[in-house]
Amino acid sequence: MLVALALLILLTPAPRAQENAPASTATLRGVHYTGWSAGSTKGRMRFRDEMKAAGFNAVVIALKDYDGHVFVKDVPLAVKTKSYMNAIPDLPRAVKDFKDAGIYTIARIAVFKDNHLARARPDLAVHFPDGRIWANDKGTAWVDPYKKEIWEYAVDIASRAASAGFDEIQFDYIRFPSDGKTRQCRYSRADHTPATAGEALREFLTLARERLKPLGVKLSIDTFGLTASVDNGMGIGQRLDQMADLVDFVSPMMYPSHYAKGQYGLKNPNRQPYLTVRQGVKDALGRLGGKPEQLRPYFQDFSLGIKYTPAFVRAQIRAAEEQGVRGWILWNPQNRYSWSAIAAGPIQKPEAEPATAKPRSPRKPTPREAPAPLPETPPAQAKMPEPSGDAFAPSPATAPISEAPSTPTQEVR
Repeated sequence: MLVALALLILLTPAPRAQENAPASTATLRGVHYTGWSAGSTKGRMRFRDEMKAAGFNAVVIALKDYDGHVFVKDVPLAVKTKSYMNAIPDLPRAVKDFKDAGIYTIARIAVFKDNHLARARPDLAVHFPDGRIWANDKGTAWVDPYKKEIWEYAVDIASRAASAGFDEIQFDYIRFPSDGKTRQCRYSRADHTPATAGEALREFLTLARERLKPLGVKLSIDTFGLTASVDNGMGIGQRLDQMADLVDFVSPMMYPSHYAKGQYGLKNPNRQPYLTVRQGVKDALGRLGGKPEQLRPYFQDFSLGIKYTPAFVRAQIRAAEEQGVRGWILWNPQNRYSWSAIAAGPIQKPEAEPATAKPRSPRKPTPREAPAPLPETPPAQAKMPEPSGDAFAPSPATAPISEAPSTPTQEVR
């Protein structure tokens, strides 16, 4: 009997706990993955194996984008407004495929930037003073962040994502409009102010926390990169210090290409990824009370203006990790990631680029030569692309150049 038991133990495969254990959120190394790509079983498995082999342990899957399309079945409002699209036919299976490999799964849900719903339900939209549906410079409409029906809609989608097995819900576009003729925005709350905007976002997060936490999921939010460095809400209601206590993680989008020239005293932040992210992370930690485990920024892995190589990506990662921030997520709108970035080894620390040209003769610097101060709000003249998700897919002239084996092409809709 004892001999047979011993033989059985020897022949039983050892559990692969190390390989398939869920990723630690404190050391999360993630990438964003489009919903359309996640729906392809073959492409999904290939992408999963590539990221796993490169040392990544988390994936963010888009379940609702700013265009309003929803990739989660049976959400009543999505069905009524025809927002649902069958991009991921078997969502639980898609989640399981990643989790079986020990990959932490995050469902990304765009909340208040929703072009489809705003046009399908004008009563839920932001309006111009004359009653027309308000839209930004690109023609994209928003829904009213004060409308509680919108809050319920987002939580309904999130609840079904939790039921599908996701470990975490990540809310994106949890803010008020930022580009276009925002002074002409009219909301259901007539006394709209920056203060009431911040209150509305906190109330939404409070509701989401009450409904979703019992389902066993963690919560996170995406914010403008500059929310780490300013404390006035930026006119969009995002106060990092006022929102962080309601979620598990905050993800400022610290894409160097999206900082105005002169920001942080740098001549061109896009060419200074290390210094840009270092300052952003430092400021964010200050607002979070020195909690590096709660900060999980998005970093740039696409080319916009200049070509971003694995060294540029690694520079951002290093700037965060040197300050104790071990969790981060890479963004590329075409799912083409620099897999070698986290295995590239140490890189030479970039030298500080002077914010201004040296004067040729001793004289008082002109305003143009002086380091730009930290703006209270984004410069009006800086026509910056949307600092989030699928909103800023580069034009063909500046399309990201992959430094790694190609992944499934993003389906254009």
